[in-house]
Amino acid sequence: MEQQCNNPSSSSCKVDRKTIEKNRRNQMKDLYLKLNSLVPHHQHSKVVLSLPDQLEEAADYIKKLQINLERTRQRKESLTAGVNASSRSRTERLPLPHIEIQSVDSTLKVALITNLDNQLMFNDIIRMLHEEGVQVINASYTVTNDTIFHSIHSKMQGECTPEYGAARISERLKKFVGGASSLASNC
Repeated sequence: MEQQCNNPSSSSCKVDRKTIEKNRRNQMKDLYLKLNSLVPHHQHSKVVLSLPDQLEEAADYIKKLQINLERTRQRKESLTAGVNASSRSRTERLPLPHIEIQSVDSTLKVALITNLDNQLMFNDIIRMLHEEGVQVINASYTVTNDTIFHSIHSKMQGECTPEYGAARISERLKKFVGGASSLASNC
């Protein structure tokens, strides 16, 4: 229960206010540290940033994530619209399986679209990512009619540069999906 201070000049009120303010500052410091730990630091890994710079970097990172999320939503809507439209006419359908790979810094996003006949391809893609030393952070799928939309969010690890690693992994995954696509069309 809080103690009421009738006399603001009393020492116990000053101590309570000082303690409350100290606790508030400590709590804010902990929250800033937690926020800072969530932001990837690829440019300033060795440089200690001031608090305003840390907050600006976090805000920029959040804006970047929002832009990426909006692009991903738009891409999903366009793919979903394409599949819905193509379900009316088989000639307009995307050749399945279809893969798109996006690399930003050390993150790798894989969008795989398959039909029900190729649904196990998802497991092979996950296995290949693990073989390349990529840490899968999140993987999900959505089924629409006879089409499955797979989404894999991962983080590249290792000694090679993210650009080189992403290019190598992208080439390997596209070759795998392209090979499976040509096998399916030959049957």
